[in-house]
Amino acid sequence: MSTTAFTPDLPALHARLQASAPLVQAITNTVVQQFSANVLLAAGAAPAMIDHEADAAQFAGVADGILINLGTASNHQLLAADAAISVASETGKPWVLDPVSVGVVAFRTIKIRQAAAARPTVVRGNASEIAALAGAGAGGRGVDSTDEVDAVLPAAIRLAQTTGGVVAVSGARDAVVAVEGAQARIARIGGGHALMPKVVGMGCALGALVVAYLAAGRALGGERLAGDWAATVAAHAHFALAGAEAGARALGPGSFQVAFVDALHALPSADLARADVQVGTRAL
Repeated sequence: MSTTAFTPDLPALHARLQASAPLVQAITNTVVQQFSANVLLAAGAAPAMIDHEADAAQFAGVADGILINLGTASNHQLLAADAAISVASETGKPWVLDPVSVGVVAFRTIKIRQAAAARPTVVRGNASEIAALAGAGAGGRGVDSTDEVDAVLPAAIRLAQTTGGVVAVSGARDAVVAVEGAQARIARIGGGHALMPKVVGMGCALGALVVAYLAAGRALGGERLAGDWAATVAAHAHFALAGAEAGARALGPGSFQVAFVDALHALPSADLARADVQVGTRAL
């Protein structure tokens, strides 16, 4: 991978998020609804956990962006997801697909693949989920990854080509991928803390934050794919910086969760400039 001088303006994206307070509709894992909502509020966004088929489509028309996470999907959530995705496709609103446990069991895998075929703005998952969705693996161990980020980068690039959007892979050092013509643009984001995997819903909440940054980034204008890629990088950088700050204060997973939400809220826009972000390109 060759390096490039292009680096997204992370402070500007953070400032725009806080100024615009985007409304995020989260059709998400019931285990993490409250934590995800608190993460969005702390970062400056507005959460709405509207996940019933009777009103999901109407609310999707109001929201600035949508999260689809079928981690503990009920029948009504599956119908709500279908309805919200349809609205997002019709209106061009940004939406994120979190393919929780894809490849592990058959029905879940079918529904996630159907959602991916609707061309999400961003697919965000762990390394095993991204590999499985790209057809390069069987999935992880339940919701946990058994693969490393570096090993699945080729699969992430193929998935980005298929969806036409951004693919984000979470791990020890995150990767955010977008394909433009004959090259892939790849950002690697370091930071965070070893306690992050010990808190339920970190990845799910990150998916919600990506939606918020996407909506904020769209308001800044510019070329859409590049803007969506930059917004996704910004969300990961914000998470990593907050994780590092929380880890320096926490005594264990319980206090880490509280410190993490506080750190997300307290982070000044200018501090995103110090995030550990490396950007490069790879010829295809």
